[in-house]
Amino acid sequence: MAAKMTSPTPPRGFTTAILHSDRDSPIEHGALHKPLHVSVAYGYKDAHDLAAVFQGRQAGHVYGRQGNPTTAALEAKVTAMERGVATVSFATGMAAIGAIMLTLTRAGDHVVASRYLFGNTASLLQTLEAHGGDVTFVDATDARAVEAAVTPRTRLVFVETIANPRTQVADLAGIAEVCARHGLVYVVDNTMTSPWLFRPSTVGASLVVNALTKYIGGHGNALGGSVTDTGLYDWTRFEAIHDTYKGPNPKLWAITQLRKKGLRDFGGTLSPEQAHHLAVGAETLALRMDRQCANALALARCLESQPLVRAVHYPGLPSHAQHERATALFRAGGALMSFELADGVDPFAFLNRLRVVVLSSNLGDNRTLAIPVAQTIFWEMGRERREAMGIAESLIRVSVGIEDEVDLLADFGQALA
Repeated sequence: MAAKMTSPTPPRGFTTAILHSDRDSPIEHGALHKPLHVSVAYGYKDAHDLAAVFQGRQAGHVYGRQGNPTTAALEAKVTAMERGVATVSFATGMAAIGAIMLTLTRAGDHVVASRYLFGNTASLLQTLEAHGGDVTFVDATDARAVEAAVTPRTRLVFVETIANPRTQVADLAGIAEVCARHGLVYVVDNTMTSPWLFRPSTVGASLVVNALTKYIGGHGNALGGSVTDTGLYDWTRFEAIHDTYKGPNPKLWAITQLRKKGLRDFGGTLSPEQAHHLAVGAETLALRMDRQCANALALARCLESQPLVRAVHYPGLPSHAQHERATALFRAGGALMSFELADGVDPFAFLNRLRVVVLSSNLGDNRTLAIPVAQTIFWEMGRERREAMGIAESLIRVSVGIEDEVDLLADFGQALA
């Protein structure tokens, strides 16, 4: 009897893959979502199995600080979204970035970073400098500036896809070429674009950071961060990997070291409850982002025509300095924008007139959020550093949500009237 022919399973779309990723592995009792696992410790009937899991020779869990089945399910989703080889999750995006800097660099190493970084990330790198690290901040919109900063001691380059809050777009492809020429680890923070709008692996990133709190989670109800290894960097050439973590697959060396040295030792553990919220939120990432990006473009166009607005910073606008680059790299211009008010317009009075928009420091929420940048999230930097980053004293950051477009435009219109 002839063997029955079976057709190969076609690749799933982005949302379908994320929505059903939990069921790719057996789920307890037929649940549609990976259930919450709140146990701190895990028992084994055979001590050999316990030792094998500790040594990384066998899959399993040993202690909640290094992860559990619920966080592992979320990590699998993020790995699928970024099309990487493995992911490790953290309690926050900042914990993820801190783990990279503290576990993949050593005394005497040099880091090149974008000048246009999120304030807390810049603060973390300044703390690294205070403890003996060497960091050079450059204009990441020009790969030539990155290359000019490289020294024989440079080990790592760190950039964001779209800068928060001024929305400068890094020369992602050009910087990848610089990193390839010099054998550098290329770290890209993908938070502002999310894997729906852009995958850093397409330009050769080594590691991808996501603040899961933002667009991937999307609902403002859970903190989380992650680091994904794209599998593109040859870790056998990287001196800072400890021999203990050099298993049979070199593509997993860095992630293993991040999980052990960065997660286990520093304790920035993502709780199972938070992981569950983030995993469920991730299922609607594409749907939410499409709506948010459409709203952001409409709002940016509206604000650009307002006489009380001096400048609008949004990559989806042709007036943006990196508009062509953003159009070539990203599915859309993103859901984050900022704008400067005209001279004489009080930013606080304007913000207080908004009725639909929420005044908040978060971003990536379903709700539209706004904040005066210089007086809040970038206040600690001082005026001189803000000016170097292009942050005007009247700059308003807006994280655009999924409200009805007509309501959003009307709210900004009445506040500027």
